[in-house]
Amino acid sequence: MSRKTYEMDMTSGPILGKIIRFAIPVMLSGILQLLFNAADIIVVGQFAGSDSLAALSPTGSLSNLMINLFIGLSVGTNVLVAHYYGANQKKDVEETVHTSVAISLIAGFCLVIIGVTLCRPLLELMDTPEEVIDRSAIYMKIYFAGMPVVMLYNFGSAILRAIGDTRRPLYFLSIAGVINVVLNLIFVIVFHMDVAGVALATIISQAFSAVMVVRCLMKDEGICHLELKRVRIVKEKLIRMARIGLPAGLQGAVFSISNVLIQSSVNSFGANAMAGNTAAGNIEGFVYNAMNAFYQTNLSFTSQNYGAKKYERIPKITFYSLGMVAVIGFVLGGGAYLASGTLLRIYTDVPEVIRIGQLRMKYVAIFYLFCGMMDTLVGSVRGLGYSVLPMIVSLTGACLFRVIYIYTIFAMNRTLDCLYVSYPISWALTASVHFICLMVIWRKKLNIGNRPTASQGS
Repeated sequence: MSRKTYEMDMTSGPILGKIIRFAIPVMLSGILQLLFNAADIIVVGQFAGSDSLAALSPTGSLSNLMINLFIGLSVGTNVLVAHYYGANQKKDVEETVHTSVAISLIAGFCLVIIGVTLCRPLLELMDTPEEVIDRSAIYMKIYFAGMPVVMLYNFGSAILRAIGDTRRPLYFLSIAGVINVVLNLIFVIVFHMDVAGVALATIISQAFSAVMVVRCLMKDEGICHLELKRVRIVKEKLIRMARIGLPAGLQGAVFSISNVLIQSSVNSFGANAMAGNTAAGNIEGFVYNAMNAFYQTNLSFTSQNYGAKKYERIPKITFYSLGMVAVIGFVLGGGAYLASGTLLRIYTDVPEVIRIGQLRMKYVAIFYLFCGMMDTLVGSVRGLGYSVLPMIVSLTGACLFRVIYIYTIFAMNRTLDCLYVSYPISWALTASVHFICLMVIWRKKLNIGNRPTASQGS
């Protein structure tokens, strides 16, 4: 199949149909990545016990805390490649591709050192219970040892998304998902490796995905062609990538700090609360990834159209994306809560764990559409080249709010209900401010409403 078959021109033709075609593979890819985690959690919960399941609870938020800063740079890659691709600036695309691959490897090896060294002290800071902390630390050490391949896949797939190729990453993850499930069963059931087995299975499957993405770029015959001997950092591209990506990464990292604080608060309620929180969070993750596909779609479409100076298409892209997110969040989030009893029993048969999981989903899953809308609006702002503004809004409206909430309202009413309600409140507040900022940017930067359209001429 030719290269052009996979690419998508986001700057012409009907918008909604292309958004859906772009988003569906991204959505399925995100769900497949979650299935990696779901397979880990289900196998551990069913074959290693509730303490091992609880051991996985603090690893997610803590891993994200250390990873998100570097993942943010891949957002810079996506926006930069899409801008240059939309403007047909071939040399700039090539330099960005090779700089991105170099940065992904450097970031990966930095994370190996950071994660392996700091995971135990950070788990202790989170008040992880003694009965699970050893297993949590083992899982994280193995997981972080594989960070180079995780970063390589994320940066490589960001390049492919920027030119409209969302199908090949889906194909690679489909095969990797099968590898992950098979290895989970072998390592845990046959070799009794417990959480170490699921961590190792995850990294091996991620390595396969990374190899396939790199191979895909190396065989590409267009402007995204990768030559390993040309992998180096181009200073100008690194600076532009950092201007967009570092604020995005910092936002993700600080978001993770607020989630770590919430996780620490959950930990104080004991192992059953940790296990219920883990299982419910994993189910909710499927809803989040379905919505997040439209954040990534909006980001790529806005970036390409901005690079091509097709300004009149940008508001339509945003509103179509918001509409899709609202529908998906309402249907999937509400459906997940209604089926929560059945879904949580896939992970565990402990009644108290199931009860706590349902409690979380009442406050989080039902109102998840606000989170999706918040992220989608960030994609619109970021796709126009603004990255510091959405970072400030998100950190203030969501992170700072949650921190203040935990140390004031939750401190006075230490219940899980009080803790979980902070999620939907922070999402709604932050989404509202992002929308106001976007309206101002459109008027200022795009002159929406006054600029002649392409059909009117100039």
